[in-house]
Amino acid sequence: MNKEIVVITGGTSGLGLCLVEKLIEKGYYVCNIARNKEKLEELNKMYPDNHQGFIGNITDEEFIKKTVEDISNLGDIKYLINNAQTAIFKEPTMYEKKDISIALEGLEGMISLTTNVLKMKKEEDLKIINIMSSAALKGAKNEALYCAVKWGERGYTESLKVAYKNTSVKVIGVYPGGMNTNFWNNSRDYVSEDKANTFMKAEDVAEIIISNVFNDINLTVSDLIIERNS
Repeated sequence: MNKEIVVITGGTSGLGLCLVEKLIEKGYYVCNIARNKEKLEELNKMYPDNHQGFIGNITDEEFIKKTVEDISNLGDIKYLINNAQTAIFKEPTMYEKKDISIALEGLEGMISLTTNVLKMKKEEDLKIINIMSSAALKGAKNEALYCAVKWGERGYTESLKVAYKNTSVKVIGVYPGGMNTNFWNNSRDYVSEDKANTFMKAEDVAEIIISNVFNDINLTVSDLIIERNS
């Protein structure tokens, strides 16, 4: 098969799912890497000609290597969207070692997947979209660990930009503010449902990302900060 492929992580809920659905509507073929087997299978049935789910953990190096190889056999990887998110919100004195390990999974997966895609593509003709958070730009008192990880992702993103300057590999950092998604379901003591209802809609954020990144204009948006109107 000779498809132009979008690879995305965490595309079974929230912003990731919105991106998957909107990109498929625009005719892209999406390879979706996530842990939610039921949702991936549902998406495969809904979009049999434009979606392929890959069930696994992005921190599993052997899984990532095999998955990238399998995807490359389907077609040409043109876009990589690192979207998978993990968050633990606590007061600074409440963090435990296990929290750190869990929180670092997003950064570890971002680096592992990006490295393997770059190797497979031979570092040619690729857009890497790293979706982070406004937490990568400023601190918050109960987000010390989350900010630390996001600042790490930002550092990795900025380093990639320097490494691939003046090449056909383009690196884009995306920094959305709070969105009203199930991201907050396990953190209701920090962000209540009422507060989350004031946040941005994931569908709107997805539209902003797609309009700025997925187009035929010979320009690249290197950083995209998305905030709700006050």
